[in-house]
Amino acid sequence: MQKLAIQGGFRLNGEVRISGAKNAALPIMCASLLAADDLHLDNLPDMHDVKTMVRLLQQMGVRVAEQVQGATFNAAQLDKLEAPYDMVKTMRAAILVLGPLVARFGEARVSLPGGCAIGSRPVDLHIKGLQAMGAEIHIEHGYIHATAKRLHGAHICFDLISVTGTENLMMAAALADGVTVLENAAREPEVVDLANCLIAMGAKIEGAGTDKITIIGVEKLHGAQHRVMPDRIESGTFLVAAAATGGRITLTDARADILDNVLDKLRETGARVEVAGDRITLEMNGRPRAVNVRTAPYPAFPTDMQAQFMALNTIAEGGSIVVETIFENRFMHVQELQRLGAQIEIEGNTAVINGCEHLEGASVMATDLRASASLVIAGMVAQGETMVDRIYHLDRGYEHIEAKLSALGAKIRRVS
Repeated sequence: MQKLAIQGGFRLNGEVRISGAKNAALPIMCASLLAADDLHLDNLPDMHDVKTMVRLLQQMGVRVAEQVQGATFNAAQLDKLEAPYDMVKTMRAAILVLGPLVARFGEARVSLPGGCAIGSRPVDLHIKGLQAMGAEIHIEHGYIHATAKRLHGAHICFDLISVTGTENLMMAAALADGVTVLENAAREPEVVDLANCLIAMGAKIEGAGTDKITIIGVEKLHGAQHRVMPDRIESGTFLVAAAATGGRITLTDARADILDNVLDKLRETGARVEVAGDRITLEMNGRPRAVNVRTAPYPAFPTDMQAQFMALNTIAEGGSIVVETIFENRFMHVQELQRLGAQIEIEGNTAVINGCEHLEGASVMATDLRASASLVIAGMVAQGETMVDRIYHLDRGYEHIEAKLSALGAKIRRVS
């Protein structure tokens, strides 16, 4: 099993290009199922989840022609309308084939999903939405089996804000008969990116980026070309790493307009942040100041940045409080940070952190994707060597992170 060995105490300095967003790329790849023509995607990130989605689509019969930082998908001839357990168990995003398959082919069989064990992310919102659109759904032997002659428009109000639920039903509604309205919809930029791709394919969608999305169904969609948006979580992770190490870095191919909350918090730490077009520059002189964080759905502070800011707070000046409101089991990185000397106490969904002068290197174990990133950041500010185990979590959502960090001056290497 591979690990990352990190020698702490080195500041990050230089430029780094931000990759395409994993959380936008995965649903957009699934959108290729909605048409019989080529869908060409640029700026696809080279990471494990994207490769898993490619294999899943190919297993169904999608032809995939991969290019540098991109690929062309053609779903003209599918011979298997199924997402099997061995594909879905490591990647919850595979549930996103459900809506497109039912909408275009009238049938889908999708395994109940797996992914990071960070808390309950029920699929009942997907199921209820498709049932409201006329699908018959049975759950048998761990699979969701959905059928419909043709989906019809419906007025759907989500009980909870769900990003993948919004994406799945938006794709399904694109080919439904009539008008579908999604209330209490997710507002994330990745939802908007998917909507932009669907519109390029001929879908009629209004309101993406707000809590009310209206989709007018069309008979069929066509091919298109789309560039996947930059990854805001990778952007935030590198900026936090620079702030924690007292460095100065510039992100290129980034988008500051979808990072407002993260950039505001970084400025609170004492970092100087400048934005010029698709470039974001951060400089931190001295020890960062501790900042309080409370996660909430977009446009509030993202849960996917909670662990990274907690790592920064462990060595910041002063005390801080981190409140996690999205997932009930997203503090699993705390005990690993404590192994490095972090002073953190957990009270329910709240972490109370007292910043210390420094952490000390130790062996730690990654528990999920963003927890992995927090341990890498902590390792870069710890004295001595930190060994991060189970980095397959990290590889699911970051493109060549050790190579990018090494180019910025970090002492980090992959070992078996």
